[in-house]
Amino acid sequence: MTPQAGTPETWVLLSYRVPREPSTPRIAIWRKLKRLGVAQLSDGLVALPADARTREALEWIAADVVEAGGTATVWLGRPAAGDAELVAALAEARAEEYRAVMAEAQAAAVADDPSRLATLRKLRAELGRINRRDFFPPPERETARAAVEALAEAVPTAPSRRSR
Repeated sequence: MTPQAGTPETWVLLSYRVPREPSTPRIAIWRKLKRLGVAQLSDGLVALPADARTREALEWIAADVVEAGGTATVWLGRPAAGDAELVAALAEARAEEYRAVMAEAQAAAVADDPSRLATLRKLRAELGRINRRDFFPPPERETARAAVEALAEAVPTAPSRRSR
């Protein structure tokens, strides 16, 4: 897969180690990293394209790691070799999420189910969450949006995003 956006010059990296016990802080940190859409480079090393938002987010998570009794360092870096594989991996991870949204929207559009409006709301929110961690938009992004809008048209009482 070829990402639509160019590769970043600089990446922000978080190197961290969290104690195994208690497991609650470790799991909470892992979930925060997952929500950010980080690339897992190795155990305890994650990366995101560097900008003010991603750097701040990883700095906050580093503080959480230290508060949980672990160690963490935030780095800015440039790969010595091309980072196309890293970019492709991030784009593919988002593409997979978009495909799941698209499949759920298409299934709900053909079902005669009173919960379609709730599904539509849920999928719109999910698109927003994915979009926030979508640094290299794959073609599936537009396909998923189109599927959600098709669902909106299939739900008679749903307001269209275009009419707002």
